[in-house]
Amino acid sequence: MDMLLFHVLTGLFELSLGLTAQARLGYVGVVLLFLVGVGVRARRGGLAIGAAVVFTLLMTQA
Repeated sequence: MDMLLFHVLTGLFELSLGLTAQARLGYVGVVLLFLVGVGVRARRGGLAIGAAVVFTLLMTQA
């Protein structure tokens, strides 16, 4: 039951983060979030960290 709740909460968090990014940054924010996800899953730290840093900088400026 705990794993199910964890997956539901993570899915809701990802959805709300994606909607916030799209509302503030448009499709650039969604692409950056996609690159973070791809970098994490492909175990490419540079891609994930670089996209996360750019995403954070853009979100603070928006």
